[in-house]
Amino acid sequence: MTMSNSRRTARLVLGLALGAGFGLLGGAGQSAALVAAVQEDLGVIGTLQYTDATGAKVFVEGVELSIDDVGGATTDKDGNFRIPVSSPGEYSITLNTSTLPEGVALKDPTRANLVVKVSENADQRIIFPLITADTVIEVSESNFSLRRLSQLTLEGLKLGLYLAMASIGLSLIFGTTGLVNFAHAELITWGTLMAYFFNIYGLVGTFGFLAGWPAPFGTGVNFIVATGLAAVMGGVLGYVLNRVVFRPARNSGVSLLAQMVMSIGMAILLRYVFVYFFGSRYRVYKDYASQRANSFLGMELTSRDAAAMVVSIIILIAIGIGLNRTRTGRAMRAVSDNRDLAESSGINVERVIAQVWIFGGALAALSGTFFGFDTVKWDIGARILLLVFAAVTLGGLGTAYGALVGALMVGIAINWSTLVIDTELKNMTALVMLILALLLRPQGILGQKQRIG
Repeated sequence: MTMSNSRRTARLVLGLALGAGFGLLGGAGQSAALVAAVQEDLGVIGTLQYTDATGAKVFVEGVELSIDDVGGATTDKDGNFRIPVSSPGEYSITLNTSTLPEGVALKDPTRANLVVKVSENADQRIIFPLITADTVIEVSESNFSLRRLSQLTLEGLKLGLYLAMASIGLSLIFGTTGLVNFAHAELITWGTLMAYFFNIYGLVGTFGFLAGWPAPFGTGVNFIVATGLAAVMGGVLGYVLNRVVFRPARNSGVSLLAQMVMSIGMAILLRYVFVYFFGSRYRVYKDYASQRANSFLGMELTSRDAAAMVVSIIILIAIGIGLNRTRTGRAMRAVSDNRDLAESSGINVERVIAQVWIFGGALAALSGTFFGFDTVKWDIGARILLLVFAAVTLGGLGTAYGALVGALMVGIAINWSTLVIDTELKNMTALVMLILALLLRPQGILGQKQRIG
């Protein structure tokens, strides 16, 4: 009787926690008044500048920009411009290159016309990189130049680090339960959406009476704080999925194949719950939505991406230390290596599995916050699910270190592939790597062969 009551209490608490999260997604409707004023005065903004031979920044005045059927603007003495738009949406903005000063040109002459997506919560910044005549020659450099290869390697490492955080949880869940969890993509999306709503609304999106309170109650919090809160919510959703859906399935003897089908159904359900509350409109974070890249050693990287890469490296190192040095980490590895032997050694397998779901959900949500730098959408996790599966399969399903190695290889290979194929086709490289891994080394790079039957 006591056990039954405790289970009901646990489920009630979990339901309230998850309900609070979905309440944040529904906060856009409750907090419409908070963004109505912003929607009335949206625009596309930017600053035109270049770096002269001495390394000083020079702002460009008098350059004309326009958006068809909307209007235009001319840069002021500080190089700033703003073109108001009537509503959120996708706009095509054109820079009139004939109005650029003599000796100044676009870094990429083919990008005088750019498509920008204006979200409902703020102006959208757009960047037209400019260079002087002395450096125009760099634009025509070979695709296989050292500078381009270095830039693509850096971008590949960035993608690989983000993928690694998303992949490690999926790999550990497979290792401890044998489940190929397709709903892992929605844990990534969940992190993106939670970071967005904490960053924009704070808790007022859920509890309207908190309006006027300090952050994070009555207003949005800084993105760094929002990222931490999103990771916590990712751990909560991971625990709920295991406790409410997959643990009862395991205890009832449901086959792994049936559980995989359940995970597909759960992924579809969550995906459309997200689009119902969040909508299909493109949105961006309030902080760090658009930044100009910084140059170093011939490569370019924004400050936000540099910080995210450093954070990712620190977290991945901490994961490695935790798996090797802590009691919980060793228990996770033991259950992943041999569940029956671990259970006979006195390890509480179900508790370890719950910890893996929390840990994996938090990591997936954290990676989702980084993937959302450029765009916050309801299906962002589904878009990168192929990359995650390619990473864990290449590295070795069930191994955390394999997921890390596979993610870095996939990230670099995808970006290197743009040397010979169109950028829009680069994700095809992950599919090719997945097929080759299954054909040539099904157990993965760090996986071990297992005898079946």
